Amino acid sequence: MTNQMLATQKEVNMKTLQLKQAPTMKTGMLIRKPVADVFNAFIDPAITTRFWFTKSSGKLKAGKQVQWDWDMYDISVPVTAKTIEPNKRIVIEWPGYSGQTTVEWTFAAQRDGTTFVNITESGFTGDGDSLVKQATDSTQGFSLVLAGLKALLEHNVELNLVADRFPKGIEEH
Repeated sequence: MTNQMLATQKEVNMKTLQLKQAPTMKTGMLIRKPVADVFNAFIDPAITTRFWFTKSSGKLKAGKQVQWDWDMYDISVPVTAKTIEPNKRIVIEWPGYSGQTTVEWTFAAQRDGTTFVNITESGFTGDGDSLVKQATDSTQGFSLVLAGLKALLEHNVELNLVADRFPKGIEEH
């Protein structure tokens, strides 16, 4: 195919591209620690602040709202815990890019004493391009969170992945 044919094909595809449903973010990771340790890392800000946000107004509890802060980005968000099922599931609502979204963690204990964590985020709103950007940005962010958690729990190493994602002076690529 010539370059002109490829350009025409791309143009046609862009013109006919339509979402049939709003995207949902999904990611997951095996953490080589018992489910209670992994679950607690997301409930207890004394642990969570070592791999994700910098401050929290308290532990996650069903029906309660807490404030999570990322000091390096001067961001603070209210987080409402909707469901807490110890060692199984956490569901929160928080302000997404263009409105409230729901984030769900599920924790699957494995026979060898490890834990598989799944995270989904849903409820994105906006036009097609905005929806795709929100879902891809969320996937990237939560993948970094899981990688940071894995390093912390398995090797007691704080990688600073979230803090280093957007360092001052470097524009997003």
